[in-house]
Amino acid sequence: MRDLTNSNIDRQNILNNRFAIEKVQEYIGLPGLLFEGEYKFTTQMVADFYDIDERTVKRYLEKYDHELKHNGYILSKGKQLKELKLQFGHVINVPSKTTQLGLFNFRAFLNLGMLLAESENAKHLRSKMLDIVIETINEKTGGGTKYINRKDSDYLPTAIKESKYRKEFTSALSRYVDMGNYKYSLYTDRIYQCIFKENAKEYKQILKLETKENARDTMYSEILNLVASFETGIAFELEKKHQQIGRKLQQKEVDNIFKYFSEHPLQRPHIDDARTKMASRDLHFRDAFHKKLEEYIHSISPADFERFLGEQSVDFEKQLEEAKDVFKRLKDAE
Repeated sequence: MRDLTNSNIDRQNILNNRFAIEKVQEYIGLPGLLFEGEYKFTTQMVADFYDIDERTVKRYLEKYDHELKHNGYILSKGKQLKELKLQFGHVINVPSKTTQLGLFNFRAFLNLGMLLAESENAKHLRSKMLDIVIETINEKTGGGTKYINRKDSDYLPTAIKESKYRKEFTSALSRYVDMGNYKYSLYTDRIYQCIFKENAKEYKQILKLETKENARDTMYSEILNLVASFETGIAFELEKKHQQIGRKLQQKEVDNIFKYFSEHPLQRPHIDDARTKMASRDLHFRDAFHKKLEEYIHSISPADFERFLGEQSVDFEKQLEEAKDVFKRLKDAE
């Protein structure tokens, strides 16, 4: 089980997942102060829930100031504090001379619970939160995340276009490269290694795919776009080199083209972005750890949760049915 007290990325992944947060809030049922459209909790209310003293809360506020503020902790003062006292003065019992008051929203309240090492209540809550996150993702994806990439509305159109670029690439290898049939798997693997440092076999092992399962069927649309970029770009370079030298290329010449193309500065931002998205999403959604991409792992954005779990996500089978005419036109064009 993940240790939330030690991982900022794991904490932020939960806090960015509004679907899980809503279920946690329902599970706790903690009454707060409904103020400015969301529930707020004073330092005393937070200390009481986690069964700690206020000094402990303040110590964590000093140590994790940036993180807690990022997730909704504020110091209320001025007009805002005056309004709060008018509405809840009888509840919070704040001295009239108080000029600022620390307030946690629900996200910041949970954030603190993920950090508190000395609270049994926080420890229990962390365990339950992790269970709720798993339950929520499984519920939203129909019980499995192997093909969560297909919940993205961009996936199918991207996969259709990528198959076209794949044919351009294999055709270029066939026409311009003087090697046996192993060149197709060799240079497909080379593309994968250039982009995410893994060959097809390694990728399939990390995602626990069966031998007959196609690795590309599990890739996110951004990854497929970058693979397509490599395929069409390499195909162009192979044809250009073939025209220059007037013969088929040898392996070393093809290797040089791959090296030049993958190291070009124009590719670096796209490669970095693809590595970050794949490594981060796979770890959180699929519990698949890409060791070679460890440095690229970040928290999942709220937008990604909406994209794969929320109203923006799509029913792949329904989308596939609607795309039948597209597939027919592509087939007829071959």
